[in-house]
Order: sequence, then C-alpha cells, then structure tokens
Amino acid sequence: MLQIAATELEKETAAKEQEKATYLAEHCPPLHLPGSMQELQELCKKLHAKVEEVDEERYDTEVKLQKTTKELEDLSQKLFDLRGKFKRPPLRRVRMSADAMLRALLGSKHKVCMDLRANLKQVKKEETDKEKDLRDVGDWRKNIEEKSGMEGRKKMFEGGGGE
Repeated sequence: MLQIAATELEKETAAKEQEKATYLAEHCPPLHLPGSMQELQELCKKLHAKVEEVDEERYDTEVKLQKTTKELEDLSQKLFDLRGKFKRPPLRRVRMSADAMLRALLGSKHKVCMDLRANLKQVKKEETDKEKDLRDVGDWRKNIEEKSGMEGRKKMFEGGGGE
C-alpha cells in the first residue's frame, strides 16, 4: 500500500513539473540575450513597455475596485439610514362585518350575505344541580356573620355546623 502511494506521489510531482514546463514554454518565450549594446537597449525598452502596460491594467483594476467598494459602502449606509428612520406604525384593529368586508372586496354590485349567526342552532341551557346549589348558598358574608360570636359556635356544636 505504501509503495503504491509513494509511486503515485512521484507520478503526480512529475506531472506537475511537466505541466509547469509546458505553461512556461507557452507564456514565456525563451530569453536570448543579444550580444550588442544596441540590441540590449531595445530589449530593455520592450520589457519596460510591457511592464507599463501591466501597471496600467493593475492601476485600472485597483481604481475600479476602490470605486465599487465606495459605492457599496454608500449603499449600505443609505440602507442603514432608511432602516433607522422608518418606524412601523402601530396596527389598529378594524371592526368590520363579514358583509362589509365582502362588499369592499367584491364591490357593491355583488349581493352576498354572510349572516353567520342565522346558521347557528338555538340551544336551551339546562340547569344542573351544582348550579342550583351555588345559587341557593347565596351570599357568603351572611354565613360568616351567623357563625361569628358565641351563638354561632353553639349552633355549630348543636346543629351540626349551622347547615
């Protein structure tokens, strides 16, 4: 396993070196230095011209980058200002019947009746024993006044709690 991995690594490094050599051969022509002084000066002038072109392109891209970052900062500042100034108004409850709401949505030409209460059943309430007992007890203050003092305590012992 380790030997296979080692051979694969060697193959990868060799392939990378080959790729690097082909890239340099395509993009960087081999440098041949001329023997005379005048040819060297011409070569230097060409190289300086290429360096100036690259510097101009770099400067242009930097200026574009600065301009876009400035614009982005301005827009984010405007967004922040707008968020800070705008306050949401408190919403109020609108009391509107279903009929009025449908009239507002559909217009006055459409006659739609949404009387939901008419569809409800009439249910009679039956009194239960617990409710009757609660009504019969009456006011709780009367019971306490009757039980207060010595007479109330006598009644509790004699009559089983005054009930």
